[in-house]
Amino acid sequence: MASNPVGGPPPKSPLDDDRKVGDLVIDVTERVTILVREEIELAKVELTEKLGILARGSAVGVAAGVFVLLAVAMLMHAIAWLINDILGIESAVWVGFLIEALILFVVAGLAGWFAYKTVKKGSPPTPVMAIEEIKETRATLGKDG
Repeated sequence: MASNPVGGPPPKSPLDDDRKVGDLVIDVTERVTILVREEIELAKVELTEKLGILARGSAVGVAAGVFVLLAVAMLMHAIAWLINDILGIESAVWVGFLIEALILFVVAGLAGWFAYKTVKKGSPPTPVMAIEEIKETRATLGKDG
């Protein structure tokens, strides 16, 4: 007969006939508690991952806005004058600025689209895997929900 590592009697198997109903209820309660804790931990991990994706997407969106602002501040005059020189327009300076502004809006639109796609990928930040696990657990335990 195998014995416990500390030399006591062997542990009872859940299949032993002499286990009392109260012991079984306690055992099931402990296991359900562990299962619920693990599902909560899974939900936390899943939410942390999705919130990280949302944060990265938001950071890219903010960076895109900053880059657009810097681009406008640094290049507006130079490019506008270059366009006017290329077109040979000396009296209508606004044409160069208009063309430049349209190009910058296209770049800003592309950056905004990328930021939107990244944020959409991480939202809504719901723990999908944990919810599915809870549904499976409820079905296994015989609780319809």
